[in-house]
Amino acid sequence: MENLFDEIPEQLPEELVSILAENKHARIERIVSKGHRSPVGFWYDQNEHEWVVLLAGAATLSFDDGEPLEMKAGDCVLIPAYRKHRVDWTTADEPTIWLAVFYRD
Repeated sequence: MENLFDEIPEQLPEELVSILAENKHARIERIVSKGHRSPVGFWYDQNEHEWVVLLAGAATLSFDDGEPLEMKAGDCVLIPAYRKHRVDWTTADEPTIWLAVFYRD
């Protein structure tokens, strides 16, 4: 058994990505951010669908085809494959913990 809130370092120079489970159809990741955001001008443009839930902290996602999405703990979103998106902001004073499920059709 694991706890998604355990083993989070106090200092995070980079986002912490842990693969919790995967097979040829899907991957589940825990992502921990602490003030991290996507580099200026960078957009995720992945060939997998991504369902993500924010477990702790807060964040702002942006999409190249819409308004920014402000997220708080408990919020979730399905990002279809090839929908360009980025992380514009995460809380710096506490960990922002994401649970992401990546899958293909």
